Amino acid sequence: MSIEHLIAFNIALLAAFVSPGPALLVAICTTLSSGRRAGIAVGCGLGLVAATWTMMALLGLEAVFRLVPWAYTAAKIAGAIYLLYIAYKMWVGARDDIKTEIKPAKHAFRQGMMINLLNPKSVLFAAAVLIVIFPADMTLLENATVVLNHFFVEILLYALLALALGTQSVRNRYLRAKLYLERFSAIVLGGFGLRLVADR
Repeated sequence: MSIEHLIAFNIALLAAFVSPGPALLVAICTTLSSGRRAGIAVGCGLGLVAATWTMMALLGLEAVFRLVPWAYTAAKIAGAIYLLYIAYKMWVGARDDIKTEIKPAKHAFRQGMMINLLNPKSVLFAAAVLIVIFPADMTLLENATVVLNHFFVEILLYALLALALGTQSVRNRYLRAKLYLERFSAIVLGGFGLRLVADR
């Protein structure tokens, strides 16, 4: 493994990060509604599980999902139910005022973990990227380097996102459009949940 392999991997991570998906949407909504600390916390949860999926792909979990398709289907259904639950809570709470007591960081962290934990497609994505970019038969140290690199890149990206969106001016604009933004986000998250079940 060379530094060029890691650079290519990080470019792939950046491309995946900016593409619309439930993880990015939840990170944005959490930061706007609850502030930078919660935004960074949800990003830490998302990043931890994303790096874990990469580790599991390196260990061959993708092959397990192919050999035991019902396990993959069960994970997809659980993930879809969770996304639909988040979408429902967001839709119902769209008219609620933002409370002075914002979402605790530990709650945001757990939510970030759950979003990625219940998305088994992440391990398939990780496996595909790893196969394309990295050489076969990497050492244990090289595998650990890939996983740690993934974790720190995810944390950095979500922290930068939270810092950018956590300013008071951005939050004030969000508050003025809260109803429409959260209703739209709820529809998108619900769509992600339904697509997770339908996608083969």
